Amino acid sequence: MSVFDTLGISGSGLLVHRKWLDAVSDNIANVNTVTSTDEDAFRERLVVAQAVDYGSGEGGVRVARAEFGSAEGRRVYEPDHPLADADGYVEYPDIDLGDQMTQLLMAQRGYQANLAVVERATSAYQAALQLGKG
Repeated sequence: MSVFDTLGISGSGLLVHRKWLDAVSDNIANVNTVTSTDEDAFRERLVVAQAVDYGSGEGGVRVARAEFGSAEGRRVYEPDHPLADADGYVEYPDIDLGDQMTQLLMAQRGYQANLAVVERATSAYQAALQLGKG
C-alpha cells in the first residue's frame, strides 16, 4: 500500500457519503409531498455501498446501486385538499422522518471521518516535504 492510497481510499469514502447525504436530503425534502391516490407517491431513495477489492487495503468503496422504497405510500384522509380523490384521500410518501434523521447523522459522521483522514494525510505529506528542504 503506497502512501497516496490513503487519499484515494478516503476520497472514495467522501464520494459515497456525499451521495448518501444527497439521497437522505432528497427523502427529507419530499416527506410531505402529496400526490393523488391514482399516482405513485414519492419513493424513498436508498444508496447501497460496496467495498472495492475488500481485504486488500487498496480499494476503497463505491456506490453499488441506488434502490427505491415503496411507491405505495400512505393514504391520509384530507377531503379539503385539492388532490383528494372522491373519498377524500391523498397519498404521502411512506418515509419515516426519524429514520431519515438517523441516516443523516450517520452519513454526516462518515463524511467527517473521511475528511479528517484526508486532512491529516495532506498535513503529513506537507511535513515530509518540509523535511527535504531543511
